[in-house]
Amino acid sequence: MVSSSSTFSDLGDNWAKPFIERLAQLGIISGFPDGRFRPEQSMTRAQFAAVLTKAFDLPRTRYAVNFSDVPATHWATAAIRKAYEMGFLSGYPGNRFAPDQKIPKVQILVSLVTGLGIRGDTPALSRYYADSKQIPGYATSRIAIATNNRIVVNHPDVEIFRPNDPATRAEVSALVYQALVYLGRADAISSPYIVTSPRSPGTIPLLPQVSVSHRRELRGVWIASVWNINWPSRRDLTTYRQKLQLTEILDVMQELNLNALFFQIRPEGDALYESELEPWSAWLTGTQGKPPDPYYDPLAFVIEECHKRNIELHAWLNPYRARTSAAVSTPVPPHMEAVYPQYVVTYGNLLWMDPGDKPVQERTYNVIMDVMRRYDVDGIHLDDYFYPYPIPGKPFPDYYPYSEYLDAGGTLSLNDWRRDNVNQMVKRLYTGIKAEKPYVKFGISPFGIYRPGQPPGIFGLDQYNQLFADPLKWMREGWVDYLAPQLYWRIDQTEQSYPKLLEWWVENRNNPKGRHIYTGNNLVKLGESGWTIAEFEEQIAMSRDLASRKSLGNIFYHVNPLLENRSGINDRFKRDIYTDPALVPTVPWIDSVPPPPPTNVRTSNRQLSWSVPSRDVRSWTLYQKLGDTWKLVNILPEATRQLTLPSGTYALCSVDRLANESKGIQVTV
Repeated sequence: MVSSSSTFSDLGDNWAKPFIERLAQLGIISGFPDGRFRPEQSMTRAQFAAVLTKAFDLPRTRYAVNFSDVPATHWATAAIRKAYEMGFLSGYPGNRFAPDQKIPKVQILVSLVTGLGIRGDTPALSRYYADSKQIPGYATSRIAIATNNRIVVNHPDVEIFRPNDPATRAEVSALVYQALVYLGRADAISSPYIVTSPRSPGTIPLLPQVSVSHRRELRGVWIASVWNINWPSRRDLTTYRQKLQLTEILDVMQELNLNALFFQIRPEGDALYESELEPWSAWLTGTQGKPPDPYYDPLAFVIEECHKRNIELHAWLNPYRARTSAAVSTPVPPHMEAVYPQYVVTYGNLLWMDPGDKPVQERTYNVIMDVMRRYDVDGIHLDDYFYPYPIPGKPFPDYYPYSEYLDAGGTLSLNDWRRDNVNQMVKRLYTGIKAEKPYVKFGISPFGIYRPGQPPGIFGLDQYNQLFADPLKWMREGWVDYLAPQLYWRIDQTEQSYPKLLEWWVENRNNPKGRHIYTGNNLVKLGESGWTIAEFEEQIAMSRDLASRKSLGNIFYHVNPLLENRSGINDRFKRDIYTDPALVPTVPWIDSVPPPPPTNVRTSNRQLSWSVPSRDVRSWTLYQKLGDTWKLVNILPEATRQLTLPSGTYALCSVDRLANESKGIQVTV
């Protein structure tokens, strides 16, 4: 963060603007190089430590400790050390500080009250906050003290505390400013969101909360744009027809209770979305560089439509392919072939951006990060094409960049150098994505065989030495949130055995960080010899049987058999396989904090209505009590606020964008 201006371009009429601008004038907070403040972005524990050390300069109350997860090279090491010495922040068991963990609002206030040594009355929190029962026991006295001293600020509802919600930069600014007001170091600001008095009489009473859950599972499908395999079905479709095809696909997915779409937006160094870095794809309009007419942005459109249906959208990009086997359209700037042809090589009938060339590495990274920054994607997804699949007797022509590497003192062999090019890109992407949008998942769908003989009896292409991909390293290092190995063979294919390969991918020693495995299934084979519905049913069952070892879903290549209901596959899915809706699995290493439950829940004339408890709600889950069990009956989009229901007992939960689920508010209709 660089800008320390008191005026930021993205504040507008933001509720916290006065607090933010005053703190900026005091030099306590700053913005980003682009002039924005990003008020709704969550703050990490390390970032909060940095704010504390700028806001308060107190004597040391204890000696610092060296946290195991805060190396000397960490950007916030000094701030964390000082915040600890002043008594504001402590660590976790195991000598951890968790610097990148989002800090919840309750910890912000506990830190301020503790570090500043604030004392005073402790009024009953239930008088002030409708959700007071969500405040952890360890924090109640200090939250009461903060409340009594007008340090608490609640937006948008002053009576809803949201203690366990990750604090935003706007909220932290307001709370720190109010602490300065308490100390007499800042002038009071008039704001309707400062808690000053108990709740109004007649506030809706809280309903009982219940713990409910269901089996999580990613149920995905790939949509390929290259060669118009899936969408758009032709290169000459009108905008209306393109949109119609997409909504028809999504409607089928919703009907089948699928919950994740892997949507190809960069098949060959082009873009099926608006981009200043690469040209519009010829697979979209027939001519590279030509936008849709009438204009629309397919990626923005499909994201919005997916989220309406509670479907995740993972943007699928090919990192290095520049052109497939035939030219559909002449390349135009800023396509790599048009502006930097020296970095594009011919391999067989393909054109390939050389992964060893620095300009190619920069282009790939910048394109992917641009998508992540500008679009509300749930994930960034790469497939198995790093170096191209080998042509017998034809080496990949990367002599020049490798020679430059050796001339500069490099010592790796050609194969190791190629593999390192890919590894460094994977690591860089994961690090870059998590630095800016930690909640965006990053995953790769590698070839289904790691190396011949792993496990014993398996034969096939050696991706480690032929595609120069090392998914085992990515998984072990934690450079991905999930892998989707393409297990595109039948159960009875001995040399490429589906169950043996699946068992290998989920071995604990291969996946010590517990990353998710979503098996890729070759659904396009349905109807061919040996490829029956029963085959896929058994493959899915095998994946489910290994859920305890992080086999947590399936992705089908590709969507066309579902659009055709080929061999009655949709009927089987609905009746026997995906009978009920399901949320995708949670991702605890990114965020495990559930959102607060819905507020103002009430029933009248069989109509259930409620309010949004926080900004961090993506959807709602509705359970019905059947006997002694709770059954998930519906997943509702965030915009839903009321629902007509048959008589029964229900529980309504909030769900955030990473599928963390609150406790349920129990009601009887």
